[in-house]
Amino acid sequence: MAFGVFIHRSDSIYDDIPDVEYQFPKQYYSRAEKMVGDWIIYYEPKKNVVNSRGYFAAAKVQEIVPDPRAEGMFLAIIAKGSYLEFGSPVPLKVDNRAVELGLLNEKGNFSGRAQSAVRPISGADFSRIIELGLGHDEQILPRDVTSEDSDSIQPRQEFNESQAAFDREAKRKRIDILTNRSVRDRNFRKTVLRAYGETCAITGLKLINGGGRAEVEAAHIKPVECDGPDIIGNGLALSGTAHWMFDRGLVGIAENHDVLVSRHSNDEQAVKSLINKTGKILLPERISDRPRAEFIEWHRNQRFKS
Repeated sequence: MAFGVFIHRSDSIYDDIPDVEYQFPKQYYSRAEKMVGDWIIYYEPKKNVVNSRGYFAAAKVQEIVPDPRAEGMFLAIIAKGSYLEFGSPVPLKVDNRAVELGLLNEKGNFSGRAQSAVRPISGADFSRIIELGLGHDEQILPRDVTSEDSDSIQPRQEFNESQAAFDREAKRKRIDILTNRSVRDRNFRKTVLRAYGETCAITGLKLINGGGRAEVEAAHIKPVECDGPDIIGNGLALSGTAHWMFDRGLVGIAENHDVLVSRHSNDEQAVKSLINKTGKILLPERISDRPRAEFIEWHRNQRFKS
């Protein structure tokens, strides 16, 4: 088994669903096969991608199978419930220095490996990216996203492999973090609130408290206890009242994103008055961040009181 990196673009020509499966050509099979049973990090390159996320998520590879829909293509099947988006996406460089040291040649420049859609990554590099992506609210290291296009970078002393010895205990610790419920909840909140601009999708209100913290919550459309995944497509940013009504089926979402109000509400007009003037949920700018149809349908059929 080995850690790896999968390059994924939001405008990819490949048939990827990052939390479900990753499609790749035969030339990468021998590399991907070694990652079965272990964890990979998703990376979205900056070039030609608006609002590129850099290293943006981690997931566990369950198996590799031939893609029945496309000859010569394979699918890396992602273990159910393992996919986790980073609350703090990690750029290719931090403080103008490479985060993934394995990409550097002997001169300290990026090598051709940086273009490989499927590539192995060292345990130390994996650990470093996970720590940066899933860290607490404070910045662990300064970040300089604008410097990503620099041609040459020299690794700083703190990033030296000898300073980041990686052993079984460290590996176990990182994997424990990736599966820890509180860590997943914290990162789910950060990714959802960022996607919705800290604005309630139903009311349209953006309320910030005296401490500068957004008074809006990250709601799972399909709850975790019902096997709902921790992904933006299964999330909504909702104010406390809207969240309470959504969880209890007093409001729902139609296929066209209209906000539905249950007839079981004791004050239907009052509930309708809370909905933003469009009558629809407010959607994230990135299409890939918008609620997925299967989760909206699940909530409408299983929670909404029509």
